[in-house]
Amino acid sequence: MARLALGTASALGLARFAYGLLLPAMREDLRWSLGQAGAMGAANGVGYLLGALMTAGVVRRWGAATAFRAGMALTAVSLAATAASDDYLALLAVRTVAGATGAVVFVAGGVIASRAATRTVSGTPITVYFAGAGLGIVISGVSIPVLAGHWRLAWGVLAGAAALATVAGWTATGTDEDVRAATAGRARLGALWRPALAYLLFAAGYITYITFLSAYLTDRDASRGQVVLTWTVLGLAVVAAPALWSRPTAQWPGARALTVLLALLAGGAALALTSSAPSVILASALCYGATFMGVPAAVTALIKRDIRPVDRTATLAAFTTVFAAGQTAGPWIAGVVADHTSTEATLAWTAILCAGAAGIAAAGTRRRPGTPPVATGTARQEAHAAEGAPGRTVGHDSF
Repeated sequence: MARLALGTASALGLARFAYGLLLPAMREDLRWSLGQAGAMGAANGVGYLLGALMTAGVVRRWGAATAFRAGMALTAVSLAATAASDDYLALLAVRTVAGATGAVVFVAGGVIASRAATRTVSGTPITVYFAGAGLGIVISGVSIPVLAGHWRLAWGVLAGAAALATVAGWTATGTDEDVRAATAGRARLGALWRPALAYLLFAAGYITYITFLSAYLTDRDASRGQVVLTWTVLGLAVVAAPALWSRPTAQWPGARALTVLLALLAGGAALALTSSAPSVILASALCYGATFMGVPAAVTALIKRDIRPVDRTATLAAFTTVFAAGQTAGPWIAGVVADHTSTEATLAWTAILCAGAAGIAAAGTRRRPGTPPVATGTARQEAHAAEGAPGRTVGHDSF
C-alpha cells in the first residue's frame, strides 16, 4: 500500500493541494484577484468532475492498474505544462487536465486499495492509501517556499517529483487481471444518500482551507519559516492519520467515524480564525491534516461495508463525482466572497460547511428503535446468491 499511496501523493498532494502554496506568488506575479485564484482551483475541480465521470468506463475497459498508471504519468505531464505559460486561459486548461487525470488516479487507486482491504479486518489499506496525500503536501511544503516566488520553477520541481512517483508506483498495482473491476454493476446511492450529501458539503468546504491557507498567512505577514512549518505539520498529520483512523473507519457502526472526522475538521478550521498566532495556526493545521483525508477513507469504507462487490466501483465513481462537484464550486465561491471581505472568509467557509456535513452524517447514524441495521455488502451478496440470482457468485470480489 505504501507505493500505491504515491498515487494520492501525486494526484492530490502535488497536483492539487500544492496550488495553495503557489497561489500567493502566482497571484502577485500574474495580478489575479482572489476570485480569479479561486476560479483556477475550480478549473481543477471541473477536470476532476470530468475524470470522475469517465473513470468507471476506463476501469471497465482497461482495468484499474492500467488506469492508475496512465493517470499517474499524465498528471506528471500536466504539472510540467503548468510551468510553461502565464496565460490565464492556458493555465485554466492545464489545471483542468490535471484534475481529470488526478480523478482517474484517485478512483482507480481507491478500487485497488478497497479490494486489498477485503482481505483484512481493518481499514488500514484504505487509510494508508489516502494518507499518501500527506507525503505530497510535505514535499510541497518544504520545497515551494524555498523557491521564493519562482512559481514556474516550483511547478517544474513538482512535475519531477510526480514523474518519480509514477516510476516508483508503477508495479504497486499488480496486473490488470489481478485487480480488474470490469463489472456491469450500477451506482447505489439510495441507501447512502446522507453520506453522499455530507460528502458534497465536505468537498465544497475542505478545499478552501488548503487552497487559501498560504494566502491567509501571507495577509498576516507570516514568515517563510512559519509557512514551511505549517505545511510540513499539516502534511505529516495526514501521513500519521491511518494510525488514528484505521480502526474507527473499519469498526465503528454506521457513519459515526465520518461524523467525528467532519466535526473535528470544522473545529480545526474554526480554530485558525480565533488567532493568527503561530501556535494556533499550527494546531489548526495539525487538526485539519489529521482528519481531512480520513473523510474519503471513511466514505470508501462505508461503500465497502454496505454495497455489493459488483456495484462498488460504480458507487465509488458516483461518490467521486459528488465530491468533484462540491470542490469545483467551493474555491470559486469562497474566493469571490473573500474578495468582498477578507481571506478569513475562506476558513470560515470550511468550518461552516464541514459542521453542516457533520450534522447530516450524524442524523444518518441515529436509527429509530426497532429499525434493522443496513446489511453489509457480504451479507447482501450472500442473500442475493441464496435467491439463485444469475451471474452472482458468493465469494467473488470485484473491488
